[in-house]
Amino acid sequence: MSRAAQSQRDDMRLRSIMQKQPSPRRKPKIIVTDRDHERLVSLAAAALERAPEVAEELLAEMDRAKVVSLRAAPENVVRMGSRVEYETNDGKRRSVELVYPAEADIAEGKVSIMTPIGTALIGLSPGQSIAWTARDGREHQLTVVGVAPPAPDAAVAASK
Repeated sequence: MSRAAQSQRDDMRLRSIMQKQPSPRRKPKIIVTDRDHERLVSLAAAALERAPEVAEELLAEMDRAKVVSLRAAPENVVRMGSRVEYETNDGKRRSVELVYPAEADIAEGKVSIMTPIGTALIGLSPGQSIAWTARDGREHQLTVVGVAPPAPDAAVAASK
């Protein structure tokens, strides 16, 4: 094969590779209670204009979630008000409580569902990992280590 023909073939191969779309990240299966689902869909829909990226991601998570009754939800699934321990891709462990925006306080370890990490956590169980994109565009991964269910008063407040 001539150099010109080889070069042309290499160029075609390179174009073919560059045109391929990356495969979407495979996300773990998630479970959400019917109460959380209803409230989170409403919250995300209301936030579409002021925080479109997070709102759209939360709606996408709610769309793919298996929705179950509160009674049918396993206690070790991250719900609103749950305390979650997770490990980041750099080996750091962190414990946070997943809350609605009005309750968020990072100093107290209360992370809003309307943040990229909050949206990534909802519905996960211990051992599950998920990749998520921070607001600065950096990719991260976390693995849930443990989940404590919401305190009874938090579960009642979350259901209102």
